[in-house]
Amino acid sequence: MSMQTLMQYEWSVMTPEWIIAGTALILSLVDLLMPDDKDRRPLAWIAFVGVAIALIAVIGLIPAKTTAILHDTFRLDGFGKAFKLLLLVGGALSLLLAFDYRPKEGLKHRGEFSYLLLCALLGAMIVTSSGDFITLFVGLELLSLSSYILAGMRKTSVQANEAALKYVINGGISTAITLFGMSYIFGLTGTTNIKEIAVEVQKLADGGYQYILALAFLLLLVGLAFKISAVPFHMWAPDVYQGAPTPVTAFLSVVSKTAGFALILRLFITIFAAAPARGKDPASMLLSMQEYIAFLAGATMIIGNIVALKQRSTKRLLAYSSIAHAGYVLVGFAAMSWVMLDSIWFYLLAYLLMNLGMFAVLQRMSDEADADDISLFAGLYQRSPLLAVAMGVFLLSLAGIPGTAGFIAKWNIFFGALMTEPGHYVLAAVMIATTVISYVYYFGIFIQIFFRPAAEASSLKLPIGLALVVAVCALGTLLFGIVPELAYHFLGQFEHFGDFLQ
Repeated sequence: MSMQTLMQYEWSVMTPEWIIAGTALILSLVDLLMPDDKDRRPLAWIAFVGVAIALIAVIGLIPAKTTAILHDTFRLDGFGKAFKLLLLVGGALSLLLAFDYRPKEGLKHRGEFSYLLLCALLGAMIVTSSGDFITLFVGLELLSLSSYILAGMRKTSVQANEAALKYVINGGISTAITLFGMSYIFGLTGTTNIKEIAVEVQKLADGGYQYILALAFLLLLVGLAFKISAVPFHMWAPDVYQGAPTPVTAFLSVVSKTAGFALILRLFITIFAAAPARGKDPASMLLSMQEYIAFLAGATMIIGNIVALKQRSTKRLLAYSSIAHAGYVLVGFAAMSWVMLDSIWFYLLAYLLMNLGMFAVLQRMSDEADADDISLFAGLYQRSPLLAVAMGVFLLSLAGIPGTAGFIAKWNIFFGALMTEPGHYVLAAVMIATTVISYVYYFGIFIQIFFRPAAEASSLKLPIGLALVVAVCALGTLLFGIVPELAYHFLGQFEHFGDFLQ
């Protein structure tokens, strides 16, 4: 490729990615040149500033029309911009957690912490704008490999070492399965470009080819189900959540999961909605595979919520809660209603706010006691009333109580499952039943906070980073629970949000 050709591309569409990559590079050089005895925690603030600038850049690109560069391997469209906003907000709040993270054994490699998190964020952003299997895989692996290292940053912790090992093994398996599914699609179509694949699969009228394409669908579904920790591919999540540093756990639960759902939506809607299904009515292969996605959603909701009932470790409880919420989002995908994309995006926004807020409070409590048992929250209202109220807001939102963003998110997913023809009544019923089950463990923490005596009477104060996260998340959870139209109106500014082939 000549230099003249390279200069003709509209590189400005990648401005947010350039900012994140540049910040990561600068931080790596600064960390390398800093004396060993210098505190690396301020690097997290530099990383936060870089993410904030990238967020402003994405907002500035909202009016831009759909643009594809590098032979349509990188696409800036409404879908990518909307999900990048979620990723960047989640990344920025995770960095604030990282700044105030103080494990008792210390964190010698804190400098690497900041720029590895930025590399993972960059990979997630590339995934949301990928128009080709190659760029998609590069982004996915950048996210995954950085996450593996982050999970094992506490090198002297046995739990962290176990978490990193399990994460690497399960992540490698999921990557292999995903690549295997992609190889079938490439073999059938002769191209790795997603837009071209969508055109080619429409020509696969032969039954033999359709069976191979269906196998590719199932392989991709299994491989990507690992990424979002859907049952029965969830086994890595509880151990990784418990063993990884709290800011990393928060990052994985929000940013990594959002990137996984963005990838699933772009791939499956673009490719398999256009593919014919042999002897099926309707003719779309994606619609003919609804039963498999629905089974995955139902199993994920049931297992996630039931197993969470027995957890004493708050991190493991939130891991199973995260699994359950992945099931709720999968209900929206399985239903495939006309509000699917909007409701999933809003759900991920609400989940980002309530989950990061929970982890901010948990980090403060667990760092102090070097444990994460739910009894740590006993008497929190007596020690810090404002923090207890904020924690109560997050718990109510996770449980889906009216007046919170979590309620609106579940409401939209629930009615999306009923508005199709025929309606997905079984999935809706499972969603209601498992939501009621979740009240047991969410309100178990609620009881600890407000109705149990405190082990010590000292007041509890938050560092500036954690205080910002808690304040932003609590206000956002209440704001979008009372006036969700603000989020939907903002989403309406993204041109062709649901049109992947523009």
